[in-house]
Amino acid sequence: MTLHAGALDRSRSGSVEWLTFSLILACYGAWGLVTVLLYPVAPVLAVCVTGVLIAFHSSLTHEALHGHPFRSKALNEALMFFPLNLCVPYNRFRDQHLAHHHDQILTDPYDDPESNYLDPAVWEGLEGWKRRLLVLNNTLVGRIVIGPVLGQVRFMQDDWRAARAGDRAVWRAWGLHLPGVVIVLGWVIWMTQMPVWAYVVAAYIGLALLKIRTFLEHQAHERARCRTVIIEDRGPLALLFLNNNLHVVHHMHPNVPWYRLPRLYAQNKARYLARNDGYVYRSYAEIFQGYFLRPKDPVPHPLWRRD
Repeated sequence: MTLHAGALDRSRSGSVEWLTFSLILACYGAWGLVTVLLYPVAPVLAVCVTGVLIAFHSSLTHEALHGHPFRSKALNEALMFFPLNLCVPYNRFRDQHLAHHHDQILTDPYDDPESNYLDPAVWEGLEGWKRRLLVLNNTLVGRIVIGPVLGQVRFMQDDWRAARAGDRAVWRAWGLHLPGVVIVLGWVIWMTQMPVWAYVVAAYIGLALLKIRTFLEHQAHERARCRTVIIEDRGPLALLFLNNNLHVVHHMHPNVPWYRLPRLYAQNKARYLARNDGYVYRSYAEIFQGYFLRPKDPVPHPLWRRD
């Protein structure tokens, strides 16, 4: 029997998804223990593990903005108040990501906030060194190494323009974000022996890990339904990303919690692969092998037409 997303939503009992709630608490607890107890005895390991936990916290934040683990939006947002990655205000991530879920705008250089494509006219006007940098960013190694800083610079430039134009939502998001940053860094300074620079390195590692997930989530395609990938990985990265590698399933059913996505995909595999026209990879190992040093896509949008 095929299990549909609607049935999955209706099968949710109670008002709390305890598995997701437990993972959020465990993530904060592990983050505290690693920064306090592990850093003094194994600083390099502690920085790396903290980076993994920061990436995992971002995956949990993604669940929260989609309505998990509580049905209350306020409770979900309160749970994710502490910005472990330091860089992205929750409200901005929420607003931009939910805008990104309008499939008709996917990969649009202007309307999709998560697009890595540029308008070809903009590309033609770039200096040579900027082009080379963006081509490097379209390899997996580049996306991991320089992707976080390029993405953050672009994000903050866009937010600064919006704030100067009087966008109150942007001002509000950063106003809520900065106290959270103060609390996170206050913990690092007063409760741990980890230097702030080491925590910043950990945050960068966390953001770099997330770039593996977003590297080829969407491709340029004439049909919107064919733009979203499936990566059939069930290993550590799939857990770190809370099954968001089954990305077309998530886009089709954004309210389904992470732990139900694999079953939904397994029971409807032919449907999803027909939906995205077979845009599928077997594992992250296949992606590393194919695109670690080679761009997967061009930087200028290959199908861009501005109406």
